[in-house]
Amino acid sequence: MTNSMKKNRLLVSLLIHVFLLVFSIVMIVPFVWMVLTSFKSITEATSVNPFVIFPSEWRTASFSTVWKNMSFLRLYRNTLLLIFWRVVCACLTATFAGYAFARLRFRGKNLAFGVVLVQMMIPTQIFVIPQYLMISRLGANNTMFALVFPGLVTAFGTFLLRQAYMGLPGELEEAARLDGCNIPQTFIFVMAPLATMQGQYSTKYPELMAASLIACLPMVVLYLLFQRQFIEGIATSGGKL
Repeated sequence: MTNSMKKNRLLVSLLIHVFLLVFSIVMIVPFVWMVLTSFKSITEATSVNPFVIFPSEWRTASFSTVWKNMSFLRLYRNTLLLIFWRVVCACLTATFAGYAFARLRFRGKNLAFGVVLVQMMIPTQIFVIPQYLMISRLGANNTMFALVFPGLVTAFGTFLLRQAYMGLPGELEEAARLDGCNIPQTFIFVMAPLATMQGQYSTKYPELMAASLIACLPMVVLYLLFQRQFIEGIATSGGKL
């Protein structure tokens, strides 16, 4: 490699690092400004002087006032309850619906799944008014249910789990039926907990990571051994990485 090529590489690397540094500063400045402004007085916070960056005196009165007037403990509690119930309900409905769409046969299945796909394509803002009307007619305004209700069902989660269940071999269900399992038993005891390493009361994370590593090793080894063939196949077929 010639000296000119080395200089060009160093110059490009320097420019990239300078760009990343400037971009990082631009991204972090609003956060730093927010922190500094929270300790300023109103006069300093609204000053048009660009050199008034740090507060002349570090004041904490704003924090105590906000904490008393805005009931942050209640807001935190509502947020935690909202996240908990939405996650639990969305996981349950997506798991059941995904399994039904993937493995069961019933009339109108394709039409119902098409409705799920349509819901993914429509902007969520369109559902705001219908959801409000439903909550209002149920008499649940200003309740936790009103916050949880819009997230009870997730179209994307249903689609994702349907694809996951479709990837499982049908022999598992056949073996469960031969053992006398009905559809709910097959779902609960065979399909849902398939290949998990989580215990009832605790999760053995070292064993879970070891199992994941062992599962990944064959694919990694195969790629390392035949990476040239993989790349040649992608290049000759016109595909993209």
